Amino acid sequence: MILNKIWIAYPVILKGETVDLKPLEKEHFEELFIAASDKELWEHIPTDCSDREKFEIAYTYALDEREKGNQYPFVIYYKPSNKIIGSTRLFEIYPKDRKLEIGWTWIIKDYWGTTVNFECKLLLLTFCFETLKTIRVQLKTKDSNFRSRKAIEKIGGKFEGILRKEKIQGNGDARNAAYYSILDNEWEEAKNKITTQLSGKVKTIF
Repeated sequence: MILNKIWIAYPVILKGETVDLKPLEKEHFEELFIAASDKELWEHIPTDCSDREKFEIAYTYALDEREKGNQYPFVIYYKPSNKIIGSTRLFEIYPKDRKLEIGWTWIIKDYWGTTVNFECKLLLLTFCFETLKTIRVQLKTKDSNFRSRKAIEKIGGKFEGILRKEKIQGNGDARNAAYYSILDNEWEEAKNKITTQLSGKVKTIF
C-alpha cells in the first residue's frame, strides 16, 4: 500500500540511449520556450505554449503541481546535440489506484520520425510499470489528431473511446478526446512493440 501522497520522489532522471528525461526546472524555461515557439506544435493541444505568457503559466503550474505530488514534468534532453528538444510529463496521478497519465508530450519538428518519441515512451512506461508498479497508464489526444493517435497505437495503447467535449481549448472551442491505455498485464507486449519500433528507425540526428 502506498501511504505517502508524493508517489514520485524528486528528483527522478530517466536515462536513455539518445535522450535523457530530466526534471523540469525554472532554469530550463528560456531554452524550452525557444523550442516551444513553433505554433504548429500546439495545433492539437488545448494550451498554445508558443505564446510566452501562456507558456510561463503552464510550466510554472507544472512545477507547483510537482510540489503537491500531482504532476511530474520532464524536459527532453537530446544528448548528441546537448539541447532541450521538448517536454513531457506524468500527471493525473492516483497513487492509491496505482494509475497515472502520460501527456503534454511535444518534440520539435526536426525530431519527428526519429527514435525520440519511442525512446521517451519506453523510458516513461518502464518507470511506470517496473518502478512505480502502476496497473494502468492512460494516454489521450484530440480525436482528430490522427498522427498522435497512430503514435499511441504504435506503442501498444489500446483505444477505449471518445470523451466528447472533454476540454475547452484556448480559442474557446470544446475538443473531443480519444482515450487510450496500457495495463500492467499488457506491458510486456507493449514493451516489445516499442523496442521493435526503435530498432527499425533512424537513431540520431545532429
